[in-house]
Amino acid sequence: MSEVHKAISAHSAKQHQHVKTFVQLDYEREQAIEEAIVKCRQNKPFTTDAINGITAKMNQLAKKGIVPQRRFVSEEMVKEFVSRQ
Repeated sequence: MSEVHKAISAHSAKQHQHVKTFVQLDYEREQAIEEAIVKCRQNKPFTTDAINGITAKMNQLAKKGIVPQRRFVSEEMVKEFVSRQ
């Protein structure tokens, strides 16, 4: 295997790992959002700290390219979403 081929394979593997990590974080973020929505619907106290902690990790990955950034979520955004349903 040539050095170029090895370099391309290594780059490809690294990109694949970024995407894989992003997908896992996206799942965790969606779970955290759902938890906040459920608490809000039940008029229980909630925060968006977990959501935004995951979002920060996702945005760090996005700085390396190939995956998109995600918006930070405010408590007001959750309340607005719940009120529209």
